Amino acid sequence: MNQYPIWKNLMVLVVVLLGALYALPNLFGQDPSMEISATRDAVVDQTTQSRIEQALQQLGISAKGMEMQQKKLLVRFNSSEDQLKAMDHIAAALGEDYTPALTLAPDLPDWLIGLGAEPMYLGLDLRGGIHVLIDVDMESAITQAAERYSSDIRTLLREEKLRYVRISREGEQVVVKFNTAEKRDQAIELIGNEFRNLNVQDVDQEEAFLVEVSLSPAEKQEVQRFALQQNITTLRNRVNALGISEPSIQQQGVRRIVVQLPGAQDPGKVKEILGATATLEYRLADTEHSVEDAVNG
Repeated sequence: MNQYPIWKNLMVLVVVLLGALYALPNLFGQDPSMEISATRDAVVDQTTQSRIEQALQQLGISAKGMEMQQKKLLVRFNSSEDQLKAMDHIAAALGEDYTPALTLAPDLPDWLIGLGAEPMYLGLDLRGGIHVLIDVDMESAITQAAERYSSDIRTLLREEKLRYVRISREGEQVVVKFNTAEKRDQAIELIGNEFRNLNVQDVDQEEAFLVEVSLSPAEKQEVQRFALQQNITTLRNRVNALGISEPSIQQQGVRRIVVQLPGAQDPGKVKEILGATATLEYRLADTEHSVEDAVNG
């Protein structure tokens, strides 16, 4: 005999029904699809949709459906064969201002979509996809940092009117040559006070008075940390263009990034987009002098 109040039984029944309702999307299949996103200053609109329809007509392919999703256009196909066949043709028709990405879209009825029900997104182990391990070029990041400091030191010495023979970058170090020991000592004090995150020391060779500047261990770690985070941010932005649901981008160790793209179907496109990751550089802008002044020193 049921000893619980009716309201508790009703609550359990409601919870079970709601759970079953929102689990229904997992029973529906997925359509081979293509997600079109804009790059640069382009916009995905009705004109874009018309161009895609014309491209599909030329191939003799009938799309199962097209729908706008925020700033992207989702094109559904009846089969994977049609999806793969249309990929290159649509990419050529749209040009470089748009990025087509292969994906799988849930085939849900409108009433479930209206309720906000969505299928559970499966990970790489259950759904399949692409796993990418990226090694960040830390040596180049440190070399670029040394190049920036070389420019900053040159500017500092000019502002202080401290004459030098030359400034050169040798690997990860910046070497400044002077013609007197007095100027060398002044430069060591000046650079040390201005750039406390650098190691500054004198290295005299015969009659040459040299100052050797290198990144401190703490500064190297900061440069490497920034390079890693910068690449992770860039990769996230590029992965968004692929239209992959629930991508995973994580740091592995001190110089590697793991990218997992569940459901991704085009390794070539993924390699093209992820391989285009750029390294950003930040430099101070001189607003007080003209380009001619900079060229003339």
